[in-house]
Amino acid sequence: MAFQSTFPFETSAARADASSLLRLLPAYEGHWDELRDASGVLREPWRQFFERLGEDGIARLEDHRASIAQQIRDNDISYNVYADNGEPRPWALDLLPFLISEAEWAHIERGVTQRAHLLNAIVADIYGPQTLLDRGQLPPALVFGHPGYLRSVKGFTPPGGQYLQVVAVDLARTPGGNWTVMAHRTEAPSGLGYALENRLIVSTLFAEPFRAMRVSRLAPTYSQLIATLAQAAQATMAHDSSGADGLPHIALLTPGPFSETYFEHVFLARYLGVTLVEGKDLTVRDDMLYLKTLAGLERVHVVLRRLDDAFCDPVELRADSSIGVPGLLQVMRAGNVIVSNVPGSGFVESPALHGFLPGIAEVLLDEDLVLPSVATWWCGEKAARVHAFGRLDEAFIVPTWPVAARDAPPGIEQGRQRLSTWRERIEAMPDAYTIQQPQRFSCTPRYEDGTIGRRPSVLRVYAIADVNGGWHVMPGGFTRMAAERQATVSMQYGGSSVDTWVLSSQPTSTFTLLPSPMQPADLARKHRTVSSRAAENLFWAGRYGERAENNVRLLRLILGSLEGNDADAMFPTLVELAMHCGLVQSGDMFAPNSPQVFERALVANLSESTGPTSIGQNLAWQARSNGEVRGRLSNDHWRTILAARNDFRDALQTLMPAAGGNGNGNGGGNGNGSGSGSSQGGANGNGRAERSERYDRYDRVTLMNALERLSVQLSAISGAQGDRMTRDEAWRLLFVGRHIERVSAMTSFLRVVADNGQLSTPAGFDLLLQLFDSTLTYRSLYPGRFEVPALLDLLVIEPTNPRGVYGVYERLRKKLDEIAVAAGSMRHRPFAELMPPAASLPALESLCAIDEDDSYADLIAVCDQIGGYVGAAAHEISARYFSHASTVASQVWS
Repeated sequence: MAFQSTFPFETSAARADASSLLRLLPAYEGHWDELRDASGVLREPWRQFFERLGEDGIARLEDHRASIAQQIRDNDISYNVYADNGEPRPWALDLLPFLISEAEWAHIERGVTQRAHLLNAIVADIYGPQTLLDRGQLPPALVFGHPGYLRSVKGFTPPGGQYLQVVAVDLARTPGGNWTVMAHRTEAPSGLGYALENRLIVSTLFAEPFRAMRVSRLAPTYSQLIATLAQAAQATMAHDSSGADGLPHIALLTPGPFSETYFEHVFLARYLGVTLVEGKDLTVRDDMLYLKTLAGLERVHVVLRRLDDAFCDPVELRADSSIGVPGLLQVMRAGNVIVSNVPGSGFVESPALHGFLPGIAEVLLDEDLVLPSVATWWCGEKAARVHAFGRLDEAFIVPTWPVAARDAPPGIEQGRQRLSTWRERIEAMPDAYTIQQPQRFSCTPRYEDGTIGRRPSVLRVYAIADVNGGWHVMPGGFTRMAAERQATVSMQYGGSSVDTWVLSSQPTSTFTLLPSPMQPADLARKHRTVSSRAAENLFWAGRYGERAENNVRLLRLILGSLEGNDADAMFPTLVELAMHCGLVQSGDMFAPNSPQVFERALVANLSESTGPTSIGQNLAWQARSNGEVRGRLSNDHWRTILAARNDFRDALQTLMPAAGGNGNGNGGGNGNGSGSGSSQGGANGNGRAERSERYDRYDRVTLMNALERLSVQLSAISGAQGDRMTRDEAWRLLFVGRHIERVSAMTSFLRVVADNGQLSTPAGFDLLLQLFDSTLTYRSLYPGRFEVPALLDLLVIEPTNPRGVYGVYERLRKKLDEIAVAAGSMRHRPFAELMPPAASLPALESLCAIDEDDSYADLIAVCDQIGGYVGAAAHEISARYFSHASTVASQVWS
């Protein structure tokens, strides 16, 4: 079936060309069509858009769609869905923006501003005089029965009476073209970060239409948010000795990496310039809130929370919350922290509230609602319940209060319900149910494969408070689109998002609501705060990166050596090295213990899903650790980290599709306990055997090419860490993490080769030079020589060798002392007591000595000794800077 394009370009030839390029599908029957009017003509905003885009732009739409997918992949934009077992989905972003005219936006802006005023007034009344309850404007059951109402907040008044700083309103256009309010979000409104990310991507693809149509900018909204929080924080800083610079410390509190919108939390914190924290990063002392940092405790004045109400404080709210901050509400009541939005504001999100808002607006604002709400009946009122059953055959039945998915009535999230089948359940527990009239959402255009179709959509608009009681509505929003063949909009069930353009007749404003620019005299040379969690992630980012480099180098050497002339003699040494580094596990080496079986086991253990010590898992945890400190990395640095993980995933899928993709793996973590080569994750013995047999005929050339590419990427990451990061305490921890792994790996390589009697053989000699990346250096210094003293001098003693054991060890000691000085604490024992200087270690003559068993006993002993030193130092770093759990020795040292 063909559909006629009606693009009103200037010439008939242009219209014909456009028609041949795009096929227009009809909107859903009975829904408002955002693209075309009833006569089939493009609506004015879309006429302008396609006119500005032109034929060349239309011809490139498919390329633009591919570009979006690539940018999402490169920037690791994701959305976590609990049903996916914590595996993040790539963010769903459609190409075409959602267009709103200037006049239409003015109406939306007035309505959303009014709603924000009204919701803040309701929260203030309920936690204050409760006149709405006294006058019967709001049933007590809707307040006190809601888990979002917190009795511990009753009587609390925030500075200026502003309980809400961010309000989100979900809007849908009805078949008649009118905007209707579907929901309010006041607890922890999401989408601000995704809306900005969508804008950054889409606006660059449609630069000419974006400029010519004078699309309103989003940046002033985020400036307003920071300005509001900073000004509100002044009330908490009157007696703050830590705020000498007069600037409040603002933190964004996230549930952590497994939150469904965690990417947004990271992105928003970086864009706003605030500290991203989890509950475990914060502590309460003397009714003050502090961030645990590398240098100790640092005062926090504002918390922009992304936690649900009940999880904020395990002392006063949910005792089982492991993501909140014990004592947070007491600090808030003491007036020593601003929490935005105030915990306890979630009760106004109840869908049942819609039916009462017109009356409440008259009482609190003396106004009629500018934007109507979706027709709603709370079943707790008998008259409303009877009216709904008498008027509707079908309706949306929603929980009055939020419930866990496992507790939701069967089918309640599946769309329309036949009321007759629900009558008995509703009558048994009427307060728990709310009935809403079904809505046919307007259909937004979307491009796919040369066709423009339509999907139902919902627009989320954000209002940001100012300290004077006013509201600023972001000119745009977060538009979500339903999945294919779905009438309801949900990102969790396959929906997507689009950028939202508000058109303007005025020149684009460059006004910012941030404080006026600082003068040179106002500036002081300051270091960025390093939270304990950020410090830990940097430390492990260094360790995972170095671990991956060493393992890739070792694997390439092993695969290249298995068919060499010395393969039989070197085989036990290669197996021991691989087992020590976690490239294979003890259960992988089943009979017959042959090079072929060994090779299959190596290949079978490459992916993330095979265990915590695999190369794939090291790459995944390197990306996870760096992602937590994304704001410290350049774009090229971050993209290289993602490319290393993603390209290796793709290569493994091509090499062996049965490997099972990009699972989370069976181990790992943020480094707590995942020592190098010590974990035994992965499948059981039979599982390993079956997995290994699948790779009998893998493509070795493809794998070697993938490993070579990965080696180059890991070198680029290492170079970026050394050349493109600010060299503060955080960088020192990354450096320390790398050097701990490097010392551990190098001493292990030396020990295994020496212990297996291969140190003085040509094959063992050459293997060590390659593992230490020192082949060219040795050959330039000692051409044609095969001397163990020269080898050990270069690999152990030589201070200029970047992988020489003593030199790396000494640089590690120096960096640990620098960190201790920067942290400023004098109560800990010096690292020098844990790690004696390299000058005290055995000299070259001792290392070269051979005992009566023809063994390099002193060399093996010093390798074990140094390994013990760096292991103790790693544990001390964790206790001292990450967990703040001082050891007894540290407490008594003076």
